[in-house]
Amino acid sequence: MQWGYGDPRVFISLCLAASLALLLLSSNPVLSPWQSTADTSFTMRGLSVSLAALLPATALAQAQISGPIYGNSTPVADADGKFTITAEGIRAQFIPYGASISNLFINDTQGIERDIVLGFDNASYYSIDKQHPHLGGIPGRYANRIKNSSFEIDGETFNVVPNENGGLNTLHGGTNGWDWRNWTVVTHTPNSITFSLIDPDGEQGFPGQVIAYATYTVTPYRWHMRMSATSTQRKTPIMMTSHTYWNLDGFQNPNTPTALNHTLYLPYSGQRIGVDGILIPDGTILPNLPGSVNDFWSAPKQIGTDFASPKAFGNCGTNCTGYDNAYLVNRAQDGPYDWRVKGPVATLASPFTGIQVDVYSDQDAYQVYSCGGQNGSLALKKTQGFFDDASRPRAVQKYGCIVMEVEDWIDAINQPEWQRSKKNIFGPGDGEYVLESVHHFKVNQTLVDEYNNAIGNGTQGYGRRRRN
Repeated sequence: MQWGYGDPRVFISLCLAASLALLLLSSNPVLSPWQSTADTSFTMRGLSVSLAALLPATALAQAQISGPIYGNSTPVADADGKFTITAEGIRAQFIPYGASISNLFINDTQGIERDIVLGFDNASYYSIDKQHPHLGGIPGRYANRIKNSSFEIDGETFNVVPNENGGLNTLHGGTNGWDWRNWTVVTHTPNSITFSLIDPDGEQGFPGQVIAYATYTVTPYRWHMRMSATSTQRKTPIMMTSHTYWNLDGFQNPNTPTALNHTLYLPYSGQRIGVDGILIPDGTILPNLPGSVNDFWSAPKQIGTDFASPKAFGNCGTNCTGYDNAYLVNRAQDGPYDWRVKGPVATLASPFTGIQVDVYSDQDAYQVYSCGGQNGSLALKKTQGFFDDASRPRAVQKYGCIVMEVEDWIDAINQPEWQRSKKNIFGPGDGEYVLESVHHFKVNQTLVDEYNNAIGNGTQGYGRRRRN
């Protein structure tokens, strides 16, 4: 069927072509220390601004409904509904549902490829299984929790849809958050993919329309992430993140089904946000004292090191042992810095595979969740786990994964004393909300050697040696 001249997709195509031409003809952007000059990917910052300015909201909304917006290639998913991007040492797959990462393949110290993130085998499963825990998607329009499902902007109170704790608060944007919706594939190249989403005024109770973009790019051994959002009508809260579930063993460690042996290092996180029993911030900022349960900054520590401590009980909420905490990232004490070279805000490593990920980010907080809510009901993918061991069910066990979310201070919209409004509230003329991060993958043979020695000596506390 041909498009008529009145069809909004014609207008959009022209604007896209003009925007892309301007981007390509403009001076070269400043490349990050990890980005090759041969990398043909680009960010969508200029495009998102131009679309927000040039396109009527109705036309852009109609295009969202009518079908995908095509960029410099025709996006075509594989048989499982996934889009693949690759570079040396890394292969990643994404789906439009939630702009989610579904698979991430990295080679370990032995050259064995491991799929190290949770997801489903087929994209259609995400909308069928509505109980899945935000697998790899982008929560929004406001990630994490909102106290009492309400907030105030310029003296006006807004009530949003509650969806947690019997209606006491809102989690990840409500019952129809951004990670529960299909995003539009704007462009897909061999090493990059960009998604877009239009969130209408009043959706889930949030004021104003928001246009959001997410660009994922891979370069050798690195996953680059850029998220942006523009409020076109009214001031509104915006906070995005990637809700990725990690297991750097690919659930193939014969000694343990959990991720408690993973080592975590948060070098800038000497503080965390205090919360109540249902994980709502209470306005306090707490110290992570050296040697305490929440001390991951003085030295790297295995996730499960302090689980036997009485102080670990209740650390992640009432009757919860483990972690579901927002750690602050304090880097400004040494003066101005570039997040790309300042050093990683987090390092997660597996002593079994030796896979290590260093996380660089421009955000000022870091949520860590130790998957205490998993109970064996979430199936593994066909690329994970064991197929020949009846003692190892093909499902995610309690503490079987780690969620790490780069983001701003959680529920800051209800804590005005924190003075985070410039990072959390955006309206027309306020510019874009932007989140950027880089996940740099490497292998750590020393960590593997130490782990194997501990297993041989019977001193490893987070898994028993597999019997032959």
